[in-house]
Amino acid sequence: MKVRRSVRLRIWLVSFSAVIVILLGGLCLNIEKLFPANEEKVAISKVKEAGTAVNAELPWNLILVNSKNPVPDNYEVRLLELSNGRKVDERIYPELQQMFDDARADGLELFVAEGYRTREDQQRILDSRIDAYMNEGNSKKEAKRLALMWVAEPGTSEHELGISVDINADKDTCSSDDLYAWLKDNAYKYGFIMRYPEDKADVTGVNNEPWHYRYVGKEAADQIYSQGICLEEYIEMKQR
Repeated sequence: MKVRRSVRLRIWLVSFSAVIVILLGGLCLNIEKLFPANEEKVAISKVKEAGTAVNAELPWNLILVNSKNPVPDNYEVRLLELSNGRKVDERIYPELQQMFDDARADGLELFVAEGYRTREDQQRILDSRIDAYMNEGNSKKEAKRLALMWVAEPGTSEHELGISVDINADKDTCSSDDLYAWLKDNAYKYGFIMRYPEDKADVTGVNNEPWHYRYVGKEAADQIYSQGICLEEYIEMKQR
């Protein structure tokens, strides 16, 4: 009798344990439904995977960085400090300096207003723009939407590559319009492209920025300029 009771007890314990496991499994599923995984983190993860795929076979000068393609985790910048304290990747410096020398020879005075930025720098700039829009009476959500039309999310700014520069005119000696016209017609000769043309805003996702120039190398710059395309379109064409 004692043996039979022991067997029945074991059977009961096994059955009870199975029921508990099933109930806990169902509870976990319900908890996941009530508290889903952080959607923002999932979205960022998917963006990073897509960006990695696009940039996997691209050389450093053609790396695509935009809202869908963040700066690759393994990207290394080689910084060089300019005379005004701004920094750029040393690999673009010879062509950048030659472009500036030739522009000055044509009567223009220009300077690098912005070069390399850290991710923290980018966050501060974005936060400042959001605050400015909120001070105008916009909600935080709307302020961020407006800010992102002009400032990239940290991790998705070309300035974090060190191969993009914002170029301004010395207005005491020349106008911005004259400088931007010269850059538009000549920058490609030195391997630079106007990264965000007005007629490509729907492709780049960024409003017209006639001051923002990106180094891509002379061969790519010549093709982008002659075909009237942007970097996204050039890379898509190359990867077909």
